[in-house]
This record gives sequence, C-alpha cells and structure tokens, in this order.
Amino acid sequence: MAKAKKAKLSSFNLPNKVGQLAAASELIAGAKLDITAFYAVDAGANAEFLVFTEKNSKAKKALAALGVEVKEQDAVCVEIPNKPGRFHRVLKKMAEAGINIRLSWATAFSGKTATVVLMTSDDAKTIATVNAKKS
Repeated sequence: MAKAKKAKLSSFNLPNKVGQLAAASELIAGAKLDITAFYAVDAGANAEFLVFTEKNSKAKKALAALGVEVKEQDAVCVEIPNKPGRFHRVLKKMAEAGINIRLSWATAFSGKTATVVLMTSDDAKTIATVNAKKS
C-alpha cells in the first residue's frame, strides 16, 4: 500500500557550471545536515536545485553563502512497494481525482520500497487520495 506525507524542500538556482552541486553539498554537510534527496537540472545559463534535508531552515542558512535566494517549497513524498504496477495505481488514482503533477522524481533501485517526490496542484488532496485504501 502506498503512503503519502507532506514534505518541505529548499529550492535555488545557481549559474550552470561545473562544481555547483559539490559547492552546495559542501555547505550543507558543513552544517551537519544529511541530504535525503535532491534534484538538479540544467536550465540553460542556470541550474535549478531542489534539496531535501532534515531541517530546511538550517540548510537555507548554510546555502546563504552561495549568494542566492533559497526558497522553501511544499512537496509530497510517497512510499510505494517496489513492485510492477504499484506506481501506476497511484498515478491513476491521482488522475481520476483531477490532480495535476507539476514535477516528480523517484528512485527504487533494488530496495523493497520506491520513494516518489511529487509537486502537485493540490498537495492535501494528493495525500488524501494516495492514502485512501487500495493504492
């Protein structure tokens, strides 16, 4: 069964050049925070970063040294059994509920559970929909 919960992440943009993720992760590690998930994408002249840590306010302070605005954003984390078709069930329920997914990423590799991060049109509705029985 899938289980969804509300999450917060830190987002920021940096010039798109070699070493930026290393620089950001060094600051976060220096603040004694664990990066539990991250997303980074080339966006032309810039790179966009989304970072999960156990304490976003502390991460925001640490990342201030980069001289960029760090925003806190809402997301939904979904834990799903790592079995064929389970993610589809969740996505189908969300579509039937009229929930738009603005951004998502996931990983499972060889574990028993897949973790999906979603940024949606309605996080509260997403959590209720995913957590309803038979997902």
